[in-house]
Amino acid sequence: MADYKAPLRDMRFVLNEVFEVAKLWAQLPAIAEVVDEETAAAILEEAGKVTAGIVAPLNRSGDEEGCGWTDGAVNTPAGFPAAYKTYAEGGWVGVGGDPQFGGMGMPKAISAQVEEMVNSANLSFGLYPMLTAGACLSINAHASEELKEAYLPNMYSGAWAGSMCLTEPHAGTDLGIIRTKAEPQADGSYSISGTKIFITGGEHDLSDNIIHLVLAKLPDAPAGPKGISLFLVPKFMVNADGSLGAKNSLSCGSIEHKMGIKASATCVMNFDGAVGYIIDAPNKGLNAMFTMMNYERLGVGVQGLALGERSYQNAIEYARDRIQSRAPTGPVAKDKVADPIIVHPDVRRMLLTMKALNEGGRAFSSYVAMQLDTAKFSEDATTRKRAEELVALLTPVAKAFLTDMGLETTVHGQQIFGGHGFIREWGQEQLIRDCRITQIYEGTNGIQSLDLVGRKIVGNGGVMYKHFADEIKAFIGSADASLAEFVEPLKAAINNLDDLSAWLLNSAKSNPNEIGAASVEYLQVFGYTAYAYMWALMARTALAKQDQDEFYVSKLGTARFYFARLLPRIHSLTASVKAGSESLYLLDAAQF
Repeated sequence: MADYKAPLRDMRFVLNEVFEVAKLWAQLPAIAEVVDEETAAAILEEAGKVTAGIVAPLNRSGDEEGCGWTDGAVNTPAGFPAAYKTYAEGGWVGVGGDPQFGGMGMPKAISAQVEEMVNSANLSFGLYPMLTAGACLSINAHASEELKEAYLPNMYSGAWAGSMCLTEPHAGTDLGIIRTKAEPQADGSYSISGTKIFITGGEHDLSDNIIHLVLAKLPDAPAGPKGISLFLVPKFMVNADGSLGAKNSLSCGSIEHKMGIKASATCVMNFDGAVGYIIDAPNKGLNAMFTMMNYERLGVGVQGLALGERSYQNAIEYARDRIQSRAPTGPVAKDKVADPIIVHPDVRRMLLTMKALNEGGRAFSSYVAMQLDTAKFSEDATTRKRAEELVALLTPVAKAFLTDMGLETTVHGQQIFGGHGFIREWGQEQLIRDCRITQIYEGTNGIQSLDLVGRKIVGNGGVMYKHFADEIKAFIGSADASLAEFVEPLKAAINNLDDLSAWLLNSAKSNPNEIGAASVEYLQVFGYTAYAYMWALMARTALAKQDQDEFYVSKLGTARFYFARLLPRIHSLTASVKAGSESLYLLDAAQF
């Protein structure tokens, strides 16, 4: 496997040249106080060194060793505790955390790049700080000041970790039927009892304490999702002076034996009358949890991108070095017995697909991150509301499309390696195994598609969609003639998405099955169209600078490939959507 190198040049291009993110930060005083372009560059540079030098070398060995479980205790693979200590001491766990409680205070546009780097280096490792950062978001947004002061500083520092305890054995996505109970106690705390499964980082040896955010129901809670509350449940109780006290009444019953992310502890957690503290108001748990999950869902999308990037770095090195056969036009490496496989059309097709999807995904995830920053920090109510609605619309697309494209990209990388891609020591098969979970957790991609179509398109009559479509049309209207090769196919794509959205809104009125039948393919059409917008933006910047650097020439070539070979996928997907739901119901259950 090639040594991981953080794609800092492309990150700077997206943030500074395409989106000119410093202009956004200048309009958000809370961000302007802590970061500028120079500071951001230094942070990303250092993150690149840490992830490449300390985290990446543990990727394969961590996969080979995996986590161990003995009598409720979980040990992570060799090297993980020391690497985590170094990572935490560098402030990376709290890179996006509130400075009031010891975080760096970086905007999501920066922390998303750090997430990409650590997940490219080692996804199993990256999951531990990701869950902690997400738990901190919910605590900071919804918990009492007392809880914030007691828990956030140690969580941002990495001394304590966090987990998110949602799923139960009988309830996956349907959280309304959870059975975990919370009984009020005389001292204002709650007694939490129940079992949670698939809990990432539920138990491990990386930190002194683990702070669990647990969904549970109060005795008088209404049925369904409206009756869910959120509780902070520490592994060890915290004394008044901040020191750790007795072990709480909770335990790790086992760890899962998984297809991938083997160095990430995925736990069954048992809560047996554990002491917990309510976050936000009773029966408002989902609201508090979704504060975390919107960020986590973008974070999971970034995981797909990250593994695609690692796959591409491996594949391009291999394709330049591996010799096999001659180019169709005749020998290229005349001093060798065969040519490097990068000369072959099919290898180039796969490499360019990987490159185009990775770079389009990096731009799109950065765009969504900027909307999150605007929604959180803008002091203008109208601007903030528009950003909030864009975040709501684009989050399911970011989670599902980035991970779908991540799996495609890791598979292409394996294919370029041929038989060696199937062998463990080359590392490509691990990327596929690790990437597969990204399409499943934090809400499967099918659920994300239902969310997009059912809630964000049909559910609000297309109002959220109009924000994004109008922005793309404004860009098209402002583009000069030099951008025609990119703008014209983008215009056709957004017109197609307009038409498809209108068709869906109309069809759903008479047949509720149309939403579920169309959702996956509709999200794919949306994703390819969104990437087309990103590529048109990047092409505009690169076109103006193509004489300065080969980087911009490469960017333009990749943009042309995207519009020529990948964007046309929307046509077959559109046809599938418009075929309707009828063919899905031609068989009775017994006929399958």
